[in-house]
Amino acid sequence: MKLGICSDHAGFDYKTDLIKALQENGHEVVDFGTHSTASMDYPDVAHPLADAVENGDVDLGIAMCGTGNGMQMALNKHQGIRAGLCWDVEIARLIRQHNNANVLVMPARFIPFEKVLEITDAYLSTPFEGGRHQNRIDKISCR
Repeated sequence: MKLGICSDHAGFDYKTDLIKALQENGHEVVDFGTHSTASMDYPDVAHPLADAVENGDVDLGIAMCGTGNGMQMALNKHQGIRAGLCWDVEIARLIRQHNNANVLVMPARFIPFEKVLEITDAYLSTPFEGGRHQNRIDKISCR
């Protein structure tokens, strides 16, 4: 799978380690930044990731910031993005099964890296159920 990934300074270390784990599992990863722990503005990396997901340049996205909230808000400004904030494995499964989330967002300051790996695995391995859930997704867009 071709995955896009981004983080702000708070998520940089986790992003770096997660890229290695994803590549070891055979995924192609496009890194949209940031590239250091220097303070930066999360929308600067969220919007390019969202564009890549919307355009089909990557299959799915993963994003991290301190709480995950700012990143999720910026990503969800894009009409074609359904970014879900996850701090638990079951939530990761549900955002795929029920919401067909195309970007996983995690709060780097609030979960250990082992949990990041578990959440990412659940997100990537869970299929969308479709059916009644598709009807609900069709109603999300404001266009």
